Amino acid sequence: MSFFRPNIDSLQGYVAGQQPQQGKWIKLNTNENPYPPSPAVMQAIGGITGERLTRYPDPVATAFRQQAASVLGVPPSWILCGNGSDDILTVVTRALVAEGGRLRAPYPSYLLYETLAGIQGAQIATVPYERDWSLSDAFVSDCEKVQLAVLANPNSPSGTILSRARIVELAEKLPCPLLVDEAYADFSDENCIRLVAENERIMVSRSLSKSYALAGMRFGFLVAQESIIERLLCVKDSYNCDTLSIAGATAAIADQAWRSENCKKIVATRSRMTEALGDLGFDIPPSQANFLWCTHPTVPLRPIYERLREERILVRYMEYADWGDGLRISVGSDEQVDACLMMLRMMV
Repeated sequence: MSFFRPNIDSLQGYVAGQQPQQGKWIKLNTNENPYPPSPAVMQAIGGITGERLTRYPDPVATAFRQQAASVLGVPPSWILCGNGSDDILTVVTRALVAEGGRLRAPYPSYLLYETLAGIQGAQIATVPYERDWSLSDAFVSDCEKVQLAVLANPNSPSGTILSRARIVELAEKLPCPLLVDEAYADFSDENCIRLVAENERIMVSRSLSKSYALAGMRFGFLVAQESIIERLLCVKDSYNCDTLSIAGATAAIADQAWRSENCKKIVATRSRMTEALGDLGFDIPPSQANFLWCTHPTVPLRPIYERLREERILVRYMEYADWGDGLRISVGSDEQVDACLMMLRMMV
């Protein structure tokens, strides 16, 4: 006998990338930033007194909203904060997608979208990318019962983007809100923040895990028009961001000089990785993220993944039905990347 709802009993939970807790590893499997965060973050966290920790945090993270608003050029009331952007995705799905409803997403993309739909007792209505990672108008077709569309841009695992113009076209044809998941947007040539003001149904989520090097802190946010944020505030957990994370995130987003320099370093290493892996025969779509999606026309990839793991180098092996497999390799430090490339040159 099960005590769980049928959709929970049948749910295949999201499987995160391996996080070894002991020993020394080169981690290129979960798209973490290889560099320490802004010194301002540690200073802000260190300034939190014990007295502040005895009290509940600001439930809407006012300090962060004000600072982020000045950086992004939107009103503070257009920002919703969460315990990582995954929390933001959860809140939006919970608020908009009913049991028996449908969540539209491209495929292959972030696997959590399917899990969130399953928790709701809803369906994930996927539309495959074209082989060049463009998205056809099938994304806006057959939308009966579709209550939310989610689009990772840059996409994972491909690292590719759709242009702002294409996203506007899709949003205008959809019968529901479109959430643009911009976890990796700071590494991209363009983003969709300004589209929020142009279309009330466009929302943009962001993470501080990647470009701000704060994956261990868990902080993300949503930008949407005020009427949307007001309703989502009713759905989120009462105190979904703690005092330390609010202080650290506020300091991080205030230090745009650090973020800019950090992203430049990662983009430079990304270019070098792309060229080196291409020389080894890997096919790599043009990435706008801090990782590369690597396939190979002749060499099996799972043995490469396993051999790298034996050498304590972690990359992500991913296989998608009706699509194929690949290695998603995060952009690490130059030293980490050189170690990975050295091993790959012996295997390919």
